[in-house]
Amino acid sequence: MIIDSHCHLTYEPMFSSLKETITRANNDNVKYILTISTEDKGYKNILHLVNKHNSIYGTYGIHPHEAKKHQQIKSKNIVEKLKLSKKIIGIGETGLDFYYNHSEKNDQITLFKEHIEASHETNLPLIVHTRSAEEETLKILKEAVEKKRLKILIHCFTGTKNFAFKLLDLGAYISASGVVTFKKSKDLAETFKEIPIKRLLVETDSPYLAPEPLRGKSNEPSYITHTVKFLAKLKNISYKELSNQTTQNFFNLFGKLN
Repeated sequence: MIIDSHCHLTYEPMFSSLKETITRANNDNVKYILTISTEDKGYKNILHLVNKHNSIYGTYGIHPHEAKKHQQIKSKNIVEKLKLSKKIIGIGETGLDFYYNHSEKNDQITLFKEHIEASHETNLPLIVHTRSAEEETLKILKEAVEKKRLKILIHCFTGTKNFAFKLLDLGAYISASGVVTFKKSKDLAETFKEIPIKRLLVETDSPYLAPEPLRGKSNEPSYITHTVKFLAKLKNISYKELSNQTTQNFFNLFGKLN
């Protein structure tokens, strides 16, 4: 069994062909799919999906790109949204993206900390997006962990090896997307080769970042098999072992799924 720990089923083209998308994923042994919230207005669609489909679970959170539009969101608002379904099992994606800076840095930081507070209150995992913000992300997470235990998942990791191991020191899990399969991602592949398998998750981030040999196509959960094959070869273990361990890691972080 494989779990796609991060995708966006409410985005097109998947949303319009959801039944077929799920069927293809299930046929490739992708049993569970975690669809991720990025803004408040789309949350109703996530609730609809998780309540309608047994294999789909969801999160609530605001992407750093959307921080400028959501400065009214506080930790109490996040906690209230989480209570709307038992199948909402994580907080995010949240974090810092200083590469594009679609929102001011201070707005991103403020909202990130509200998500952390909600995670502390609920003990639900925090799903973190971080790009061109390693120092700031690490500082905020370290302060949060020192205050109280925090369940952390770094999604679509593309950072440095040094950053990865400092995150592991904080107890974080690290997720690999199709980016690790790209020909230009040799340094990233070397980092994932050294990340302990018991702290590794896999994801598609679909409809983005389709793995080789499908790069350039619209991504979907079934394509995660290519990333799993790549990682298994990288770590010199079987496809089944990589699948089973990343699934167990998901359960260790998010809890067993019904």
